[in-house]
Amino acid sequence: MQIQSYEVIPRLRLYVKMICTMNCDEETDTNQIRVLPDACVELFVNYTSTPVAVIENELYKRSIISFRMNRPVDVQMRKGAGCLAICFYPGMAYKFFQVPMCTLSNTTAALSDIWTGLADEIEDQLACARDNNTRVQIAQNYLVQQINRGKNDLQLDYCIQQAHLSGGLVSLSKLTNDACISQRHLSRIFKQYIGLSPKEYLRICRFVHSLTHMKKYPAFSLTEIACKSGYYDQAHFNRDYKTYTGYAPGKLVRAPHILY
Repeated sequence: MQIQSYEVIPRLRLYVKMICTMNCDEETDTNQIRVLPDACVELFVNYTSTPVAVIENELYKRSIISFRMNRPVDVQMRKGAGCLAICFYPGMAYKFFQVPMCTLSNTTAALSDIWTGLADEIEDQLACARDNNTRVQIAQNYLVQQINRGKNDLQLDYCIQQAHLSGGLVSLSKLTNDACISQRHLSRIFKQYIGLSPKEYLRICRFVHSLTHMKKYPAFSLTEIACKSGYYDQAHFNRDYKTYTGYAPGKLVRAPHILY
C-alpha cells in the first residue's frame, strides 16, 4: 500500500493533524492491521469505484468517518482502493461535522450520513481530479467551507493543551481550577467536542504518551517505559494496554500487524 503525506494549508492547521493519500495497488487485499485509539477523528474520502476497506469485519464501500476514541480498530484495505485520509486533532472534528462526538464515539459512519448531499459531490470531484495533489487541494477547499464560524471554546482548548503537555498526568482539579470551569461543565464540553469524559481523555493521553516512549526508547524495559510515562505501577500499565490494544505491552511491541 502506498501512503503519501501532504502539507496542510494554514487555514486548517489548527484543526487538521495530517492529510495523506492511501492507494492499494496490490493484487490482493492488504493484511489486517490493528489501529490503536488516540481520541482522533479520521475522514476517508473514497475516490475509486472499489470499496475502501473492511473495518471490524464490515465492508465499507464509500467514504467514511472513523471516530476512534478509546478502542482499537481492525482494518483491511481492499485491493484497488484509493482514498484521501484526513486526521483531525482531538476536539477539532466537531467544527466540521456539528454532531455531538459522544453519539459517535468508537463508531465508523458513512460520510453521506453526516454530510447529507455533500458526500456525493466531494467523491465525484475527487474521482475526476487529474492527480492526488489536485484531490488534496479540492478536499481542503471543502473543509474550509465547512468550518463552523463560531468562536472556539478557549477553556476546552486550554484543557486539551494541558492534557497533552502533561502526558495525561495533569489532575482534573487543576484543569478545572486553572480554566475557571466546573467539573460538570468540563465533562459536558469534552463529551460534545471529543466524545470522552475528561478522565478517560487524560487516560488516553497517558497511554499515547507511553507509545511515544516505546518508539523513542526501544532499549528501555517495559517497567522503565511505564515509570517514564507516569504509571503508578506495572499493573496499571498492563491494564491500559489490554484495554486499548487487546494485548499485553510485551506482545504489542512484537506484533507487526499493530499500527501506532
